[in-house]
Amino acid sequence: MTLEQIKEILPTLENVEFQLEDGTFVPEHFHVTEVGQINKKFIDCGGVIREESVVNFQLWNADDYEHRLKPGKLLNIIKLSEEKLGIENNEIEAEYQSDTIGKYDLVFNGKTFVLKSKTTACLAQDACGIPSEKLKKNLAELPVNSANACKPGVGCC
Repeated sequence: MTLEQIKEILPTLENVEFQLEDGTFVPEHFHVTEVGQINKKFIDCGGVIREESVVNFQLWNADDYEHRLKPGKLLNIIKLSEEKLGIENNEIEAEYQSDTIGKYDLVFNGKTFVLKSKTTACLAQDACGIPSEKLKKNLAELPVNSANACKPGVGCC
């Protein structure tokens, strides 16, 4: 989900709710403690220099159980970050702490924002020796050429 997409969704909501893929909700008294842009410049294992940029939302739980972030307030925080920081319309990456700080992609399911787990990947598989995945076939489904087939008692098997 991009920054523009969340800005279109927020005015249609009564509440801002986040949940993990397993259905667990982020406690409703969460705070968005940061909205920013993270620019990353790196070199992959194949020697290619790469750059990526994401909009970062940091979600945090405090002991102020009466706190509720309303859609208009989050929209104002986003607009302020665009104005003051020059944030661009990039994909949103959400940070949320469980055992450690997790980074998540963000999607909207029509009611809540879902934190989708991110995984690592090799960006240069062709350059670092990772074999391509072999095509898996069911041997029972392969066609049989009876002209070349072994027959019992012929000694070829």
